[in-house]
Amino acid sequence: MNKFDTIYKNLIKDILENGIEETNHRTGHKTKAIPGLTFSIDIENDGFPLLTLRKIPLKMFIAEQIWFISGGRKPEEFLRDFTKIWDEFTNPGDVVTVAYGYRWRKHFGRDQLGLLIKLLEKDPSSRHGVVITWDPAGDGLGGANKKNVPCPYTFTVNIIGGKLNLHNIVRSNDTILGTPADVAGFALLQCMLAERLGVKPGIYTHSISNAHIYDIHYDTANEIISRNNEHTKIDLNIPKDAFARAEKRDKMLVEEIFSDIMKQYTPMEAIKGIKIVL
Repeated sequence: MNKFDTIYKNLIKDILENGIEETNHRTGHKTKAIPGLTFSIDIENDGFPLLTLRKIPLKMFIAEQIWFISGGRKPEEFLRDFTKIWDEFTNPGDVVTVAYGYRWRKHFGRDQLGLLIKLLEKDPSSRHGVVITWDPAGDGLGGANKKNVPCPYTFTVNIIGGKLNLHNIVRSNDTILGTPADVAGFALLQCMLAERLGVKPGIYTHSISNAHIYDIHYDTANEIISRNNEHTKIDLNIPKDAFARAEKRDKMLVEEIFSDIMKQYTPMEAIKGIKIVL
């Protein structure tokens, strides 16, 4: 198995065996959960963190991350051509009010991603590379009732030893459906930022405040634990000027990244019928 497969399999096993089972009031589902879970992947040495223990829809996380970088908030603008993953969270105007990329680039009156790049170009040693998604004016704490609030709510970026590292902090992760997609998506963002800044990608770190498995996913979790896949690492080759092309919602960029991964991706069969809990 690749490094991420091993980490992920151990994570799922730990939650099933040691997680506390409780009923979630909002969803009505039982979950087994562990607090404060963190893992890291060295992208250069361990490879791109893409799960192979079950087949993952590649264009979903690739297109989603490009949409984020562009600052979009309407799925009809680019994203829906590749995935409908955010359609459940739109308002009557087809707007995702908590769209991550919009919050990174426009919501707080600052282009956080643009400023991040300028900061690290000027001072690669800076430790101020923090991007926020969570809006304390209305998110959480029993505030406004929304279809969604950010799960990955902040990330930090720094350059150490000529390598760009990204630490993604997640308040809540459905580890069966959410974690594999979030890890791949934010690691892709890390690789695209590294290419933009002319450095190599370094350590991707994923921290989860509440790592859980829903009751309807217990069988899927046990199936994943039973699997082993002899799979070599994926060395992701980011196209030149990928970040700038993402800002312009270049559809060919999705195809190029997808093609590069597909040449190396040999997953086990998909597990059908995994339903999302909203």
